[in-house]
Formats: sequence, C-alpha cells, structure tokens
Amino acid sequence: MTGNRTTVVASALSLLVLASCSGGTPANMEPVSRGDSYQAQYRDLPHPVAENPVLRSAYMNSARCTQQSGSTGGKGSGYVPGALRGELLSRGDLVDLRLPDDATFTGEFVVSRDGFLKLPFLPPIPAQGRSADQVKAAIRSALVSGGYYADTPEVSLLVMDFAPARVGVSGAVFEPQSMDIGGIAGDTVDNRRQAAIGASTEGRNLSVALRGAGGIRPDADLSAVRITRAGTNYTLDLRGAVEGRGFEDVMLMTGDEVYVPSRQCFQDELMKPGPLSPPGISLYLSNLTQPASSNATSAIGQVVREVPYGTRYMQAVIDANCVGGPRATSANRSAALFSRNPLTGNSVVIERKVEEMRTRADRDDYDPYLLPGDSIACYDSSVTNIGEIGKLIGVFTLGTLINN
Repeated sequence: MTGNRTTVVASALSLLVLASCSGGTPANMEPVSRGDSYQAQYRDLPHPVAENPVLRSAYMNSARCTQQSGSTGGKGSGYVPGALRGELLSRGDLVDLRLPDDATFTGEFVVSRDGFLKLPFLPPIPAQGRSADQVKAAIRSALVSGGYYADTPEVSLLVMDFAPARVGVSGAVFEPQSMDIGGIAGDTVDNRRQAAIGASTEGRNLSVALRGAGGIRPDADLSAVRITRAGTNYTLDLRGAVEGRGFEDVMLMTGDEVYVPSRQCFQDELMKPGPLSPPGISLYLSNLTQPASSNATSAIGQVVREVPYGTRYMQAVIDANCVGGPRATSANRSAALFSRNPLTGNSVVIERKVEEMRTRADRDDYDPYLLPGDSIACYDSSVTNIGEIGKLIGVFTLGTLINN
C-alpha cells in the first residue's frame, strides 16, 4: 500500500511539473514572429516593454503595399464608363411593351437566354446590355422597316421585373465564386410592387456581388476594380465606398466578371464595416476553462459565433469568456489565435497571455484584426491547472485506497 501511495505521489508531482510548463511558442512556416506575415500585429511581444512605446503595426503593414493601380485614366476619382451606367437589361428580365390600339405587339415579354427580345413577326431585337430606351428605339425601327407602320409609332417599353444575374467574382475577396444576385423569391415578394408597371433593383449592384463573395480582403486594391463585360474590360475606383464618399454602385448583368486586384499587403484602414466588407465574421471559439465549465454555459454555439467585421483578437477573447474571474486563479490565462494568410494559404498561430495584453501600454500594436474563419482557443492559468491536477490526485488516491 505504501508503494502504491509513493507511485501516486510521484505521478502527481510529474503532473504538477507539466501543469506549470507552457506549451512553447507555436511554430509557423511564415515569419510571423517578426511581423512579416499577413498582419504585423501577429509579431511577438517584446520584453521588456518600451518606456515610450510607439504604435508601428499600421506603418509596417503599409510599407509592404504595392502602388495603387489607379482606375480613372486621368478622368477623376469615381469616374464610371458610360457603358456601365444606368439600368441595363439582362436575360430573364420582364418588360411591358405597349402600342396604342395594337393588340399584336402589345404584351409582356421576357429577354431570352441568348439576350434577345423576341416579338411576334419581328426579327429578334438585341436587348442584353442595352437600356430600355435603346431597345424601344430598335423596336420602333423594326416596326417601320417591317412594313407594319408607315410612320414611326408611339411605343412604351417599361421593365416590370429584373431577373437574377449570374456573375463571377475573383481576386482579393474572401470567397471567390460565381453566384446569382438580385431577383425576388419566396415570401419576400411584394405583391403591389410586382403588379405595378416599372421596376428597379438594388440586388444586382456591384456591392452585392462583392459581399456575396465574402467581401473585400484587407489587401484589396480598390482603386482598380475590374468589370469584364462582353469581352471588354472596365476599371472602377471604389475607394469612396470605404472613405465615406459617394460612389456609383454599378448594376451588373448576367455574364459580368468582377476582379479585385491585390496590393499584397494588409491595409488597416479597410478593416471596418462598409458596403464592400463582409457582413460579419464567423468566428470559431473554444472555452472549456474555469470559471466556465463548458461551451454551452459560455453561450458559445456548437459551431461558430458571429462578430462584427473589424473585431480584434482581444475583443473575441472577452467574447469567449476567457477573461475575468478570481485574479488568484484565473488571471494568468492565455489564448491562441488560429488564422490563415489569404495571400499564401498558410495557416498561422499566435498565442498571447491575456493579463499581459491587458497591462501593456502598447497592446494595440499586438492586437490583430480577426478574419473570416479565424478560431480562438483559451487555456487555463497554471494555478487553475494545478487545481485540476489536485482534483485528479484526489481521484487517484481515493482509487488506491479503495483498491487496497
């Protein structure tokens, strides 16, 4: 029995030693410790703390930026080419055509899959990428040239409903993909609006497509966003969208391709909510620590927690209930951030002592912004770990006594 007790004590002492040890600095393939990864805020905390600290992360990030490509071609900020202006028809759009006292050509028509408006007895009218006024003029010309009218007739052509548009978005966005934007579905239909003559939509705007692709990344070059339409490239300057200035939110149509170039650097000024930013961040959290006994009691869902875009690491640590509790047992917690560099695809891990971040004057310089898909894991303090080991020793001792 004495030998068993000695074994239990020796095992307990070994566990106490392990409990007081840290797991070491996380290893990364990228130069995270120097601040040369995606965010300079990832770099290691210097010791000792500088007496007169200077916040350098934003400067370190911007120093790696390539020059903005620019999109205006000398025509001024916010310039939008005429070919992208206004509401242009796309396949699937519903139009209302009316001619006075003419039942043959009056009716509701849908722009066909090949982009033409097909009317009785007339050759197909090109409609894709044209305004309603341009299509109306083509119809009037076709009616005269087809011999149906001697003089140019009065024609009304109004859009009744804009169909969804299938577009592609790539480049410096979080989720490059093809998608359908716009349209009305299910219980969102407004019957009075649907019955009215005329239509408008914000659902086919460029900003909708960018948000649908996860939003712009912090390395995006908003001065040179490219739209490819029918083989022609158009370049837009969207910096006004994040600078509080007006910008023309171009309406897209089926077949458009959007490309957001990258400046190959992290731009702190883009980490804020806006019309081009992600709607929020799906953050993966784990807090199986004291004083919270489980994720459920920590109000953490089974999979993710949604936090606003622009949230920082320490805000998420608090959101995960990793901070607080008795100082004597809980103050020395640490938290690890698991992220991924979107430029290289490499994962990165950083770990911070929560109490050290709380007390440093230069804490902002080492408090990284969170990106979609990031994860936070909390670790107990050494005191709490030792307390848990003490409970474990009690279980071992009780089991030994029972067995003997």
